Amino acid sequence: MSNSDDANKSKEIKEQDIQKLSILRSFKPLLKQLHGHADCFNRTLHYDQYVSLTLLYFFNPILTALRSIQQASTLKNVQSKLGIKRTSMGSLSAASQIFDPELLTPIISELASKVGSLNLDKRLQALDLTVVAVDGTLLKALPKMLWALWLDKDHRAAKIHLEFDILKGTPLRAQVTNANEGEIAKLESALASGKLYCLDAAYAKYSFLDKIIQKSSSFVVRLRDNVSYEIIDEHQLSDADRNAGVEFDRTVWLGSEQKRDNLSRPIRIIQIHYFDERVLSGYKRKSRVSSKKTFRTRSPEHTLLIATDRMDLPAELIGLIYRYRWQIELFFRWFKCILGCQHLLSLSQNGIQIQVYCALIASLLIRLWTGRKPTKRTFEMICLYFQGWATMDELMTHIEGLKIEDQNK
Repeated sequence: MSNSDDANKSKEIKEQDIQKLSILRSFKPLLKQLHGHADCFNRTLHYDQYVSLTLLYFFNPILTALRSIQQASTLKNVQSKLGIKRTSMGSLSAASQIFDPELLTPIISELASKVGSLNLDKRLQALDLTVVAVDGTLLKALPKMLWALWLDKDHRAAKIHLEFDILKGTPLRAQVTNANEGEIAKLESALASGKLYCLDAAYAKYSFLDKIIQKSSSFVVRLRDNVSYEIIDEHQLSDADRNAGVEFDRTVWLGSEQKRDNLSRPIRIIQIHYFDERVLSGYKRKSRVSSKKTFRTRSPEHTLLIATDRMDLPAELIGLIYRYRWQIELFFRWFKCILGCQHLLSLSQNGIQIQVYCALIASLLIRLWTGRKPTKRTFEMICLYFQGWATMDELMTHIEGLKIEDQNK
């Protein structure tokens, strides 16, 4: 066997590599409802067992691929704790295409409903709407994944469309499409009442914003600097507004006269000035589209033009809500770099959707176990526990230490 073959072959998983599985018992009752769904082709792999193995993959870095998951299923300790039998590669591959990802959404909703709010501005806790950030991110796909269209035949990617509860720091729902699927179209199909959607400039289509209003929801969205509008009223700024960098607060008719019919009411726009210190330290945002090493250079001086239909909130609070939109970007980084979701376990859209949903479940479980947003250090402690290097007492001591830190802030 060649060196390249050795490198590509998954490391053989041994019993001592996966020692601590009792922590996974907390989600077994949640998955019980999936047990009636079994793999076809006369195989006995049930949906709850497939999800259990996928969650084990996320919580144990020794598992690096689908082959690793299959090897783990042969271990008596894993079989005993997760209630599974030895599983073949064929059964795992078929399961990713057969099982319905949407059966996992009630589990995600149930877990998300149990999560408490983060220690954010108290005024946000008093809002009558759920503050939701919405955005998309790409996962690089293999050339053989023909459904994952993107730029051309040499560039393929899957796109995750995510709704993220800002006040809880938790994912709410996700959809997986090819990379060319538009963010607005996916969110429009899932609009719900009682939400305040916090959106980037890609969502600033006036007819779409009006649909959010018609759904009895609200929005805070960034506008492009060259947007057209007609001023109806100029609002006086408070000291808190000025200290937050607010330059003006206006009620306007948004858009040119030709596009004005796309919005059924006047909108409020707020301009905020801020200084990006990262630029002074050499920070540059790399373009994700070009194959060359091009960068988007920026000045440290910035202005944000933000639109909202909420006329009752202070201008500086609107700016704060938009600033918290960045939490979804941090979650994407956690999702890809820490949980390892850049590595796809399936070639099918259905299988990737299941993997994404399982990753959301894993994130929510960590959030519930620790009482705070998951961090790299906490994730490492959980992984060390699974590998037998950390005891349950040491893991709980770490978690209690995090809670004390939060209380002292």
